[in-house]
Amino acid sequence: MTTPLTAKFASAARVLSQHLASQGLVAPGFRSPPRTIGLDRAIRRTTDGTGGIVAVRVAGRPFTASIADMIEGVIVLNALIAPEADRLRAELWRVMLSFTVQTQTTSQAGDVGERTVSRVA
Repeated sequence: MTTPLTAKFASAARVLSQHLASQGLVAPGFRSPPRTIGLDRAIRRTTDGTGGIVAVRVAGRPFTASIADMIEGVIVLNALIAPEADRLRAELWRVMLSFTVQTQTTSQAGDVGERTVSRVA
């Protein structure tokens, strides 16, 4: 059984948010899809400028592209510039690589138990 994209997206958002909170950075809200049709990513700041929403399109594109948009949204909302932006981007990619590997391993383990084998003879 493969994990539905919306569940993967929600889990990825949770992992990113928890990591950002542990670093004392602003963790935006994440949603999918963006309100504007045709956009892959949209960023909306709160009126007081202390946070915002990162909306990314998940359907019809590689999930890794959605993660990239989530990470870039975090960089923008935290108003980071080099070298801090580069450091955080690399750190978040390491966190999300671990997440995607874990998700794939869990998904594949679940698939094995659900296969049926036809008997011959």
